[in-house]
Amino acid sequence: MTEFSTLMEKGKEATNPYLPEVAVIQKIVDETSDIKTFRLVIKNREKLKKFSFTSGQVGQVSLFGVGESTFAISSSPKTKDFLEFSVMRAGENSSALHELSVGDAVGVRAPFGNGFPVKEMEGKNILVIGGGIGIAPLRSLIFYLLGEREKYKNVKIIYGARTPNDLCFRRDLRAWKRRDDIECILAVDNKFPGWEGKVGFVPAILAEEAPAPADTVAVTCGPPIMIKFVLDELKKLGFKKEHIVTTLERRMKCGVGLCGRCNVGPKYVCVDGPVFTLAQLEELPNEI
Repeated sequence: MTEFSTLMEKGKEATNPYLPEVAVIQKIVDETSDIKTFRLVIKNREKLKKFSFTSGQVGQVSLFGVGESTFAISSSPKTKDFLEFSVMRAGENSSALHELSVGDAVGVRAPFGNGFPVKEMEGKNILVIGGGIGIAPLRSLIFYLLGEREKYKNVKIIYGARTPNDLCFRRDLRAWKRRDDIECILAVDNKFPGWEGKVGFVPAILAEEAPAPADTVAVTCGPPIMIKFVLDELKKLGFKKEHIVTTLERRMKCGVGLCGRCNVGPKYVCVDGPVFTLAQLEELPNEI
């Protein structure tokens, strides 16, 4: 029996994994000139009530007649009455999504993949490192950490973008900067009029901060080139490979391991990931 047949034979409540739920756009936030956050409410209230996910998991958002794309869930897993996806205008589907308005309907298939190992991270220091739109899954993680603050030691955030205008979730960033139980460091690539934060690429800021690796888990997401140099820097700083976590959701396609287009060696990103430790990644072919 194929994997698809197995999915379809799991009893009366089994559903077609390719069949999206209809969701209505409740709110749209312009994060930057080319990134919008869509707050979605699943129309089927019973399914919305039962819906749950872990920070780091993703969803497939479709626009009927246009296409479907994978996006990290950027809202808090503790929020049960809506989902948020932050979408960068990059292709046909994302561009079409950017033209929608509050009240319009989209399709949603979620959640898919694994999430950040929040239980294994309990009792440790947490270092969150993001760049650009890569802050989307990390935003969900930060919300979770703050909601369970007593379970974690020091929480430090390093987040950067090209310019201040390219920083996402600025309202959240301001709130995190005001807190005295976490540290939030913001950076832009080059000097910018009026900017008072750090200046430099995220890996360079990480090297400058030189966080101690002892009893610390580092979680990173951002452009692939940023992730590459952040991983290198974390290794230089002495972080254990098992304590370095990243996500490869950009490689996901169907979400359920059937199309075979997201494989890295023997692993399928949508089934075995998208969250991996560096130790796991180094066991795979160098195809990242």
